[in-house]
Amino acid sequence: MKRWLVGLLVLLSPSAFAQQPVPEIAFDSVPNLLKLPPDMHLGEATGVAVNSSGNIIVYSRSGPNIGHAFRGTASQLLEFDRDGNFLREIGKNLYAWSFGHVVRVDRDNNIWAVDKGSDMIVKFNPGGRVTMVLGRKPEPIAENAEPHKRTPPPQHIDGRFREPSDVTWDPAGNIYISDGYVNSRVAKFTKDGDWVKSWGEKGKGPGQFDLLHTIAADAQGNIYVGDRSNRRIQVFDTEGTFLRDIKIEVPFDPNTQPAIGNRPADPFAAGSQGPGAPWAICITPGPNQVLYSSDSYPGRVYKLSLDGRVLGWLGKSGKQLKQFGWVHEIACPSENEIYVAEILNWRVQKLLLRPDQRAAR
Repeated sequence: MKRWLVGLLVLLSPSAFAQQPVPEIAFDSVPNLLKLPPDMHLGEATGVAVNSSGNIIVYSRSGPNIGHAFRGTASQLLEFDRDGNFLREIGKNLYAWSFGHVVRVDRDNNIWAVDKGSDMIVKFNPGGRVTMVLGRKPEPIAENAEPHKRTPPPQHIDGRFREPSDVTWDPAGNIYISDGYVNSRVAKFTKDGDWVKSWGEKGKGPGQFDLLHTIAADAQGNIYVGDRSNRRIQVFDTEGTFLRDIKIEVPFDPNTQPAIGNRPADPFAAGSQGPGAPWAICITPGPNQVLYSSDSYPGRVYKLSLDGRVLGWLGKSGKQLKQFGWVHEIACPSENEIYVAEILNWRVQKLLLRPDQRAAR
């Protein structure tokens, strides 16, 4: 498709007419945020979370090669203080470490690591000790040990996952896991870790998913599921009843270069690499909650109301501060202070939003 036609389609899309204009949000990025020991380095930064003290928890695809689940391990969980000074490594040499995906902190400052490679979700108490394990790592010595097959869609098994991607909790403490890459479902557990139910299947309709990549809950207990490949966020109640979906379709320059790879010929058919595809979502604490979402192309972070109205956007693809290389998780302790973990740039940025200022061009 010709570039001018792509641009015309972007500008003439129904959503572009429905919501105009969407302001660019001015913001700063704190330089040299994380101070690592001399002999320690981040790999792909897949996860970031912030606890009630302001400490920054980072999940990185790095660490010693201690074993495998069909590949070398790539999971390391690190904690820094609010100024970025290194404090500790959590769960060093943990059996669950395989291929890190995200980290979350709950309201009691427990730390939850979701490992896509081991099919496990591990809960640590604030002291860094394991207090709950959900899922089970595939045994590499098993006769049929092999990576998960995505097609045909496998039969779901209660309490087991196939490449899970994220975790969240409702106000009662119930646990919701996006069992995302293979099973295409949301799994629900009680706060004590007892299996309740799951919902979802492969597809594009309401309550169906392709790739559940990110999940969050609001203060009312509504569950927001970022279906990356279908370029939408679906909203459910705590029983899995579909409520609505949210699509982010904000005009952009069709000449924008992706952070990596070729520019998509048809961005709206690019799935996970398409504009507005939710790679990461985060909902701020109350009482006036907002949602942040990131995409890989054109490489922005979007601010939305919980009913799905886009309030503004910031950033673009790139290597420098205030630019992004595949934001994989967002932590949003407040409306104007957010943290982003980037896969391609091997870093975490702390972003300070300046909504009262005009964005520099």
